[in-house]
Amino acid sequence: MTGTLRKVLIAMLLGMALYVAYGLYTGYEAIRASLASFHWSAFAAALGLASFNYGLRFLKWEYYLRRLEIRGVPKLDSLLIFLSGFVLTVSPGKVGEVFKSAVLEETHRVPLERTAPIVIAERLTDVIGVVVLIAFGSASFSGGLGWALAGGALVLLGLGLIFWRRPSDALLASLERHPKLGARLAPRVREGVESLRAIATPSSLLLPSALSVLAWGCEGLALQVLLLGFGSSAPLGLSLFFYSTATLAGAIIPVPGGLGVTEGLLREQLFHLGQVPEGVATSAMILVRFATLWWAVLVGFAALALLKARFPRLLTQPSAEVRPGAR
Repeated sequence: MTGTLRKVLIAMLLGMALYVAYGLYTGYEAIRASLASFHWSAFAAALGLASFNYGLRFLKWEYYLRRLEIRGVPKLDSLLIFLSGFVLTVSPGKVGEVFKSAVLEETHRVPLERTAPIVIAERLTDVIGVVVLIAFGSASFSGGLGWALAGGALVLLGLGLIFWRRPSDALLASLERHPKLGARLAPRVREGVESLRAIATPSSLLLPSALSVLAWGCEGLALQVLLLGFGSSAPLGLSLFFYSTATLAGAIIPVPGGLGVTEGLLREQLFHLGQVPEGVATSAMILVRFATLWWAVLVGFAALALLKARFPRLLTQPSAEVRPGAR
């Protein structure tokens, strides 16, 4: 846990340094003037929209647990376990959210390899939701179709890798033949792949993808609310487009939490394409990242603290053993 905390703190310091750099680039006075007239109730509303996003994504988590026939996890524990994954939101591609599978294993004896594929399914449906929002926003902005096509290609690639059995079975067979790793890892990897196929069928993608559209739409709306708080606005379609394309770019490029990539693209789009004043564009970018990315990290640590109070031995063991799954 100490190593995890150290990595998150490093990412936070990197983020703060990045925002200071943007402030120096834009001009401190321009940012100060924009914040002086900002209505902070808009920031509270943005936090509320981001929190609603988490609620919708929790429904996806519960849906996937039911698809895998994992029973006996109280709803409060399930919610706290889901939110604890936000501690590693700043991991590249958010793959660190598999942390919640490790927590579920320690608290309710559900083997990690059984639920870890949920993280991949979540990311896949998140990409689908973001691509839908980009397509919607591109209707009010020329050039948006290219981003929608790029996102669509990622979705098709992901589905192909999941359901094209020949290459995956060949890789698994190769792993099974390995003298040292075969007996220990191959059964767990095979179970993980089969779990992923069970929760990522075309029919099982419909509801989670719809929830993703609503969830990420809330964060795009949060950007619109913040712009209104500055007295500056762009059409809702553009706000959704700007936020979604920046989010997609940050997810594609493997940097922690999309740091630098998401911020830079979002600010440039607001300033150059949305005609938002430069100081306001920088301030809105920083505030929306605090209301979404960094708020999620704080929520994750709060959830983890509550879990530690309920399960004092949580994360105290050097490694977790594979145990029979709860049903």
